[in-house]
Amino acid sequence: MADLGFYVERFGYCDRQIDVSPDPDLGLVVVIPCHNEPDLCGSLEALRQCTAATRPVEVLVVINESENACEEIRERNRSTYNEAIAWERDRRPAFKLHLIRAEPLPKKHAGVGLARKIGMDEAIRRLDEIGRLDEGVIICFDADCRCDRNYLVEVGRHFSANPNSPACSIRFEHPLEGELDAEIYDAIIDYELHLRYFIEACRYAGHPHAYHTIGSSMAIRPSVYIDQGGMNRRKAGEDFYFLQKIIPLGGFTELNTTRVIPSPRPSDRVPFGTGRAVGEAISSGKMMQTYPLEPFLQLREFIGRFDRVGLVSGSFLIPEPLNAFLERNEFRKAVREIDSQTTSEETFGTRFFRWFDAFRLMKYVHFARDESFGSPRVGEASERLLQLSGHDGRHETNRERLIAYRSIQGESSYIPPGHW
Repeated sequence: MADLGFYVERFGYCDRQIDVSPDPDLGLVVVIPCHNEPDLCGSLEALRQCTAATRPVEVLVVINESENACEEIRERNRSTYNEAIAWERDRRPAFKLHLIRAEPLPKKHAGVGLARKIGMDEAIRRLDEIGRLDEGVIICFDADCRCDRNYLVEVGRHFSANPNSPACSIRFEHPLEGELDAEIYDAIIDYELHLRYFIEACRYAGHPHAYHTIGSSMAIRPSVYIDQGGMNRRKAGEDFYFLQKIIPLGGFTELNTTRVIPSPRPSDRVPFGTGRAVGEAISSGKMMQTYPLEPFLQLREFIGRFDRVGLVSGSFLIPEPLNAFLERNEFRKAVREIDSQTTSEETFGTRFFRWFDAFRLMKYVHFARDESFGSPRVGEASERLLQLSGHDGRHETNRERLIAYRSIQGESSYIPPGHW
């Protein structure tokens, strides 16, 4: 059972931030990190326009800045805070809005991970106060996102319909046209295609942990958040590392009946991610590259012939460069340890893919790219996977390919293959 006191003592960052008690029926808490954001109120308005959830909703906005932030960022954050107060007064949304001023943060840790952590930690305190750690839901959103009107209703419904799901990934779709420059939309098409191609390639290979890990598009049960040590303090990639603690637990789900609509704009607020990738694509003027398909084809062959006896004995033939990567990562030692601790094929497979998890898979793909296969253009690689997967017709543009991948990944939730 989740122990908030132990969590706060071991993993907590700061004391309670909100003095007023929550509604005793509180069900959903939306957490929004906000740093140097020009339009927080646009995101709040999107949430206000949502159909009312069956239980009360709170939105916690963590306005944050580093101790070494420039005066321009400090002024932007002050303006954002005042604008949000005025917005709430004028709109009187159905949800309760709480603004948390997390500033200044130590420059070593200041960033989106710590901001999410402060907000999510506050969410568990509030849900614990009313005894709803097992029933409530923490939703991660961003200050530059929009959403469908059924967003809050569908998140609540999803967790009610999937009582054994610890967390979920929520469908996301960047806007592909609008008021911004055409080059921004071209870049976001390529980048979202890259994201979806990577996940679909992992699924084609048969890896059981092939889910999107987008910080603005995920939700989790508070009790699971506590049990798994909460959010990390990474300046970027916090979402990926956080969900890699959750997905291997089993029961992870996808929510495809609503959408988060992230901003396509370029940004330099984080070391890598959507905003950075879009900015670099525009400044370089080059076609966006992605991961080669060959590593996934090798992994598909490996998983398709998965053999406990052969792996333990060393007789299982593994193609290069997969074999070289595994050997560098003490694969044989790991297999022997897993074998000694398991009795069934199912448990062996589950434990093996907790070792060869999504993080190690990513490292393998990088290794294979750098050592053997290079980086193809995202259009070429994604089209090749579509053809291998049996999708009829050829797609002439990356926009057409992206729409095809959206359709594939939105048709139904991913069910991992095999017993693991």
